[in-house]
Amino acid sequence: MVIKITECPRDAMQGIVHFIPTDIKAAYINLLLQVGFDTIDFGSFVSAKAIPQLQDTAEVLAKLDLSGTQSKLLAIVANYRGAEEAVKHREITYLGYPFSISETFQLRNTNTTLLQSFDNVKRMQELAAGNDKKLLVYLSMGFGNPYGDEWNTGIIHEWAEKLVNEGIHNIALADTIGIANADQISGIYPELCRQFPQAEFGIHLHSTPDTWHPKIDAAYQSGCQRFDVAIKGYGGCPMASDDLTGNIATENLLGYLQSQNEPTGLNMDKFREAMDYAGRVFL
Repeated sequence: MVIKITECPRDAMQGIVHFIPTDIKAAYINLLLQVGFDTIDFGSFVSAKAIPQLQDTAEVLAKLDLSGTQSKLLAIVANYRGAEEAVKHREITYLGYPFSISETFQLRNTNTTLLQSFDNVKRMQELAAGNDKKLLVYLSMGFGNPYGDEWNTGIIHEWAEKLVNEGIHNIALADTIGIANADQISGIYPELCRQFPQAEFGIHLHSTPDTWHPKIDAAYQSGCQRFDVAIKGYGGCPMASDDLTGNIATENLLGYLQSQNEPTGLNMDKFREAMDYAGRVFL
């Protein structure tokens, strides 16, 4: 089975202060669509006040050429209203919702408590299923949090079980602030897969440039077959204490998979073209 790679230009762009022109965003994502990634996390239906950079997501979507790609599109939503907007677009396959197992972060990120957020998840799952979409839930702060909120593996399993019981079978463990270590990943990931075989668990890791390898190795050796990455490691969570903490760089993941003789099926010429074009996007 080929490893599923989600390229995340949305995550890479969302924190950039200067507005990236819509045509530049669309041209970049159109290049990514030609590479052959399983999924492109391309935009977000959230308020322009919350994330000004992504206020043109619908306009970017209208400029994408999906005629020659098998890549699926994923849009992030932060509430039911955003989900309602996202499901109007037939081109989108996945709605991604960040569900934090840290209540403090959930309140900061979506202005809802955990119980309110889970109620939103249930409503969004019904909406997605009724519109031929899939809801992908990120268990954010999945490896700990900086607020002193309780964290343990039992909490992860508890929320994973609740999600699966609601019919949500696309779940990603999110290392929101880059604090996960290889032992945590090796201890948590295989057990989730064993306990909930009906679900597909991906992993969305953040790291500094010199800590990515043990995390990716632990996830891969634990059987992970779905990875979120971003070219050159751009992006990440603004809550991280280390400015160097960003996404796992796509090129690092590809190099690792090559070292494991793992085929990716990607068009590497187009990937290099996208890498070059990234310099115009992330000035």
